Amino acid sequence: MDADHGGRAADEGKPVWPEVTSPSAAGHRPSGGADDPAGRIPGARPGSTPGAAPAVDVGAAPQGSAAEADDPHPTPAGHDPHPTPAGHDPHSTPAGHGQGGGIAALSLPYQVVAALALSGIGLLACLHLAMVFFHVAPSNTLTKRHGNAVDEWVYPEFEQNWKLFAPNPLQQNIAVHVRAEVLGPDGRRTTRWTSLSREDGEAIRGSLLPSHVHQNELRRAWDFYTGSHDEQNRANGLRGELSERYIRRIVMLRLSGRDNGGTVERIQIRSAVTAVGAPEWSDEKIDTQATYRVLPWWTVTPSDLPEGSGQDRAPGAAEVAK
Repeated sequence: MDADHGGRAADEGKPVWPEVTSPSAAGHRPSGGADDPAGRIPGARPGSTPGAAPAVDVGAAPQGSAAEADDPHPTPAGHDPHPTPAGHDPHSTPAGHGQGGGIAALSLPYQVVAALALSGIGLLACLHLAMVFFHVAPSNTLTKRHGNAVDEWVYPEFEQNWKLFAPNPLQQNIAVHVRAEVLGPDGRRTTRWTSLSREDGEAIRGSLLPSHVHQNELRRAWDFYTGSHDEQNRANGLRGELSERYIRRIVMLRLSGRDNGGTVERIQIRSAVTAVGAPEWSDEKIDTQATYRVLPWWTVTPSDLPEGSGQDRAPGAAEVAK
């Protein structure tokens, strides 16, 4: 009687493939061990002969790995840790992505308008920088020939003043004084000198946000006047008349805000220039006596009066004589 090495009959040949069982049919079987009453080999099919190849259950899910068993926060079955929002394609391109921005996003007519506008702004900026450069540059052939055009562009909004820096720092205190000839009920009288610069200084002293008018209006007006007149108070250009009207209006604006005891007929302006004294540790001797520059009397005209001053009147005798 022929038998194989396993002791089987001839008609009981070995299976070509291990027997496969479904998880539902096989169920859960405990692994072999001391507690297994049948003493079955792990993975062996019930009723199989010891020593035969164990049946492999390819349909059963493997038991958890060691790393999964040690995971303190296991992921529930069927749960996606990174869910995708409904209707969202993770590989889709955001709207507008990849499209050109800025001027490129405009239509052709608007692109032309934007390009022309930017070109105009650039040319204007270059022209302004060139004008300011030639204004502060030393005298040269171009400024001698086109100096009037440069001055018309710079003055009065973009005037440059370097008196705070070398080589000619300002080392003087300049105060502007005014007195007036007033026509009142008792006749004419002349007021005493009043320091308008001192009043401006008191207005800004101790102020966290001092007014630009109190700081610079009168000072720049006087610089404007002295720069356009010679020592005999004669205008040295077309800007001389403009500077005179400018300072007269500023003075009348200040006088109109106070009680002068009558109508202001004429005004006279002077400057008091005092050199800045040397520091205590210096041996330099500096004369700190004030020197005065007195301007002639000016007759007040209606164009010198601020609007709403209440001082509109017919020309006085001095105006008629003039």
